[in-house]
Amino acid sequence: MGRLFGTDGVRGVAGTELTRELAEGLGRAAVVVLGRHGAGRAKLVVGRDTRESGAWLEDALTEGIRGAGGDVLLAGVEPTPAIAFMTVDLGASSGVVISASHNPAEDNGIKFFARDGMKLPDALEDEIEAELARSAAHEGPPGEVLPVGDARERYLRHLEGAADARLEGMRVVVDCANGAASEIAPEILRRLGADVTAINADPDGRNINDGCGALHPEVVAAEVQRRGADAGVCHDGDADRALFADAAGSVIDGDQVLAASAIAMRERGELPGDVVVGTVMSNLGLAIAMREAGIELVRTAVGDRYVLEEMERRGAALGGEQSGHVIFRRDATTGDGLLTAVRFLSLAAARDVPVAELAGAMRRRPQVLVNVRVARRDGILESAAVTDAVAAAEVTLDGGGRVLVRPSGTEPLIRVMVEAETEADAKRHAEAIAEAIRSFG
Repeated sequence: MGRLFGTDGVRGVAGTELTRELAEGLGRAAVVVLGRHGAGRAKLVVGRDTRESGAWLEDALTEGIRGAGGDVLLAGVEPTPAIAFMTVDLGASSGVVISASHNPAEDNGIKFFARDGMKLPDALEDEIEAELARSAAHEGPPGEVLPVGDARERYLRHLEGAADARLEGMRVVVDCANGAASEIAPEILRRLGADVTAINADPDGRNINDGCGALHPEVVAAEVQRRGADAGVCHDGDADRALFADAAGSVIDGDQVLAASAIAMRERGELPGDVVVGTVMSNLGLAIAMREAGIELVRTAVGDRYVLEEMERRGAALGGEQSGHVIFRRDATTGDGLLTAVRFLSLAAARDVPVAELAGAMRRRPQVLVNVRVARRDGILESAAVTDAVAAAEVTLDGGGRVLVRPSGTEPLIRVMVEAETEADAKRHAEAIAEAIRSFG
C-alpha cells in the first residue's frame, strides 16, 4: 500500500476512497500526534470548500478531533489560504482544509497546516498515518466546537493591506469556479474600489470547477471582452490559484505574473538575493526575462510544496507556478489566489497601466506538451532512440528552446514538453520524441 498522504494531503473519491471513517480517524490521529509534539490541548481550525461531500466530511473530522480531546475552530466555507492565515492568527495548533482544489466535485481531500501556516512536514504526516492504525480510546472529556469570530474580517484586512494601490475605476470580472472564493473574492476587490462582476459564484455542491475557473481561463477572458472590462481573474475551487485576462481577452498565466511581480519587487528592493523560484515547467520566456532583469530563476519539481521549500532554503520572497499558484512570502505561507489578484491588479493600478502591459514583462515562448501512455516506464528515458531524439531536438533548437521529458508522478505516462520560437517547431520536436517513446520495446 502506498503512502496515504500525497503532495497535497489525502485525496480520493468522496464516500469510497475518502470515507467518513477515514476522516474521523485522521482527526483523532492528528490530535494525538500534535499532543505528542507539545501542542498541549490541540486546537484545530477546520475549513472546507463548496463540495456537497464537504459537510459530512467536516462532521466526521470534527467528531474525530473532539473524540481525541481536541478543540475545533469551525470556519465553514473558506479558501485554503484563508485557513492557513487563520491558523496563525488564532494561535491554533493546526489548520485543516477539506478540499480537492481543482479536482472535480466527486473528489475531496483533507490537508493539514502546521501552527506556522506552512504545510505539515512529511514526517508529521507519516506519524498521523501510522497513528491511524492504532485504536486507543481517549481518556477524558471530548473537545469543544468553538467559533472563529471575525477571523475572515481580519483576513480581508490583511489582503487589503497588501495592495499597492486602490482599484477605483477598474472594471474586473472574477470567475469564482463555484468554489470557496464565491463570496470572498468579489468582496475583497470591491473593498479596494473595483467595479466587480462575479461569474460562476453560485455553488450548488456539484458545480465546483465545472467548465469554469482557473482550469478554464478562456471563460473569464471571453466575459471580459463581452463586457468591455479592464481585466479578469479566475480562481480554482479552493482559491489557491489565480490566472488573469486582459482587456483584449488574452489569458495571463502564472509565469507572466511572476515576471511582472519579480521586476517590480526588485526595483523596490523587496526581492532578497534577486532570486525568484519557479518549476521545471516554467516557460523559457520567464527565464529569459529574469536573466535580462538581473534576476536568477531557480527551478524545482512541479508542485507549490517544492516551490515553497526552495523559497525557504533560499530566503526568497517570490515563487510560483505557471498554473497560477503564486507565493508572496512576505504576506503568505502558501499559494493565495486572492492575494495574487490583489497584488497583480493593484500593481497595474499603481503604475496606471493595463494588465496587458504588466504581462508584457515576458514573451511567452510556444510550449507544447504531449502525454504518451506507456505499459511500463523502466528504461524508456535511457533508451538510445529517446536520447537521440531529445539530442536532435536540442541541437536544432540551439538554445532558442527547451526540451523536458519526465515520467508522470501519478499516471502511466511519459510527459514530453518542448518550447521553441514557433508552435510548429515545438510540435514537430515533441511529436518526434513522443514517437521514439511509443516505439520503445
